[in-house]
Amino acid sequence: MQFLIHQTATADKPPPRGLSTHILPTSATMIGVCMTVLSIGHLGAGGAWHMVIDKLLAIDALVFLASALLSFISMRLNPLSTSYEARAEVIFVAGLGLLALAAVALAFMIK
Repeated sequence: MQFLIHQTATADKPPPRGLSTHILPTSATMIGVCMTVLSIGHLGAGGAWHMVIDKLLAIDALVFLASALLSFISMRLNPLSTSYEARAEVIFVAGLGLLALAAVALAFMIK
């Protein structure tokens, strides 16, 4: 009987997810990846697509920065962490998609 009372009392609270501890360092690493690809891209010959890919990677670095900031905030504010963590997760996945798009564009640009 005591188990049932304890189970219903904690069922209203969402369980802690703890993804922020993974999103923060990974987002910071992905900012470094974007900057590295930007730097390497300047070694080759520039073209029409060169500027588009540069802008895409720069925007993507800002997307990963937003994800890192939201995950940091979620770790600092324990009671409100799930909403910030969920936003950080969505923005992180969007950043990965944008990076994949930049990688495909870069692959087609290389001759």
